[in-house]
Amino acid sequence: MGRILAFDFGYKRTGIAVTDHLKIIASGLSTVPTGELFDFLERYLKEEEVELFVVGEPRQMDNTPSEIEGAIQKFIGKLHKRFPGIPVERQDERFTSKMAVKSMIASGMKKKKRREKGRIDEISATLILQSFLSKKII
Repeated sequence: MGRILAFDFGYKRTGIAVTDHLKIIASGLSTVPTGELFDFLERYLKEEEVELFVVGEPRQMDNTPSEIEGAIQKFIGKLHKRFPGIPVERQDERFTSKMAVKSMIASGMKKKKRREKGRIDEISATLILQSFLSKKII
């Protein structure tokens, strides 16, 4: 049984989250410089079986695509090309960054740690993945 990997794609960094083998729990995996993302995935996929990629879908409040959507579409195209056996699904990611910051505050994380942008990206990817998993259960 493979895991599910989720991405909070960004121009500079991409947050990554992963499920357990039973696909019940989403956990932060890493934040990777976007330019190094495919090298990271090649290494990870040699060690772990992944059956699905979930990519965050940023939308504006009026439901139009965010400006980064073009870059995300290119990223998805590269995922299909590099890993043709792994399907890609999308998950709405509105408010995940704000929810990530709130969860860091609620957990008691110190202000200095909260300023690390990579932490927000990884937590955002985890929220994207947890939302995806919740949608599949219902």
